[in-house]
Amino acid sequence: MLKIKNINTYYGKVHALKNVSLHLNRGEIVTLIGANGAGKTTLLNTLSAITPAASGEIALEGRSVAGLSADRVVSLGLSQVPEGRQVFNPLTVEENLELGAYLRYRAGGQKGEISADLERMFQMFPRLKERRRQAAGTLSGGEQQMLAIGRALMARPKLLLLDEPSMGLAPLVVQDIFRVIEQLRSEGTTILLVEQNARAALKVADRGYVLETGKVILEGIASELLENKDVQRAYLGRDKKEIWER
Repeated sequence: MLKIKNINTYYGKVHALKNVSLHLNRGEIVTLIGANGAGKTTLLNTLSAITPAASGEIALEGRSVAGLSADRVVSLGLSQVPEGRQVFNPLTVEENLELGAYLRYRAGGQKGEISADLERMFQMFPRLKERRRQAAGTLSGGEQQMLAIGRALMARPKLLLLDEPSMGLAPLVVQDIFRVIEQLRSEGTTILLVEQNARAALKVADRGYVLETGKVILEGIASELLENKDVQRAYLGRDKKEIWER
């Protein structure tokens, strides 16, 4: 589904990603874990063409997407849910969702399918249906996160990038978000997940990569990373209470 080889990304003179290589198979959830500043969000932004790579290869379903514009990348099946939700506060819930299908609207001929997808989002997130006419800026943090995910799904992505979906949310809301993530995987969506709650991410993921100062330093099956002593010591915390329970 996705292959990344030797990606290098810079912010000015700062070398943010250093020869990063990874892959995602169709239908997988793969998580990126690492400390703040490790390069996780930069990698997602590079894949989305928000922050272009200086060098390296990015292939989506065998097609090179390096150097393409962000809207072109979306049209090829990649959508990102950004850190901090970034909903359009003055617009209603329904308008935010419709914006997620903007490229489909522009292409024309999909109004019936878009309407059906809108109803699907309301089935997936019943609270959004109750608030469909409400301004997005008045929603709770959890509702805004649901809206951001729904907006990305309105583009019908094959690959969904999720950046810190649990940030700032109550434990019960986090559980709801992760149930949705598992549901999306069961429906065939491939997911690349960046998550501050590394334990929760590894519990839901198939595989994981550990980033440190812009480099991949470890990769493996998620269950094995959960048991890795170095990962436990650096990212899981031996004394922290889990907020994700199966």
